[in-house]
Amino acid sequence: YMEKFSVSRLIGAPPGYVGYDEGGQLTEAVRRKPFSVVLFDEIEKAHPDVFNVLLQVLDDGHVTDSQGRTVDFKNTIIIMTSNLGSSYLLDGIDENGEIQNDAAEMVRNELRTHFRPEFLNRLDEIILFKPLTKDNIGEIVELLMNNLNERLADQQISIRLSDEAKEYCIDQGYDPVYGARPLKRYLQQNVETLAARIILGSQIHEGAAIVIEKDENGLTGRIVDPVSVVED
Repeated sequence: YMEKFSVSRLIGAPPGYVGYDEGGQLTEAVRRKPFSVVLFDEIEKAHPDVFNVLLQVLDDGHVTDSQGRTVDFKNTIIIMTSNLGSSYLLDGIDENGEIQNDAAEMVRNELRTHFRPEFLNRLDEIILFKPLTKDNIGEIVELLMNNLNERLADQQISIRLSDEAKEYCIDQGYDPVYGARPLKRYLQQNVETLAARIILGSQIHEGAAIVIEKDENGLTGRIVDPVSVVED
């Protein structure tokens, strides 16, 4: 929604324009399902005219679409995310993992600079998110490994990370600036590729596990047969 014409995508194209009968992406979705959660990601990139629509929604609780129908937003939760001031948050965490007051104030100043006062004044709450901790990253690794094992379920093969290998993946793959996405790529390039080579180059029995471990050269893998898996 970075262009001026993208407002018509929210509330619908005006009469005589292509897409008039389709309705707006926002208004039509809420009209059909008024008890909804609407997420606007990276809202700072939206065109200023988009905020005019949001002002009406946040202030009045309803908006009129291009076909003249009033769409009620009173039962709708609207969440907007922004990366404004994220650098202050990364540098403004104290030893307890909490956001320092100075960093929080700099983020709010950044918001005041970018957004109009009447827009910020209509928000119920502004929440500052803390950067992911090492424990959070460990949970993300577990989720990514669970997804990988779900893909291997049909072959009755599983992949496990040793504690040392998990710590190594976190240290090598996580970047505080870019979040968890580099970690996902690291697991794909190193853990998945390593496991794929083992699967293609070895004869693996059903129920076996590929255990990824850490040695002096990085990550290595070995096959654990079903009997050993049960014993472990």
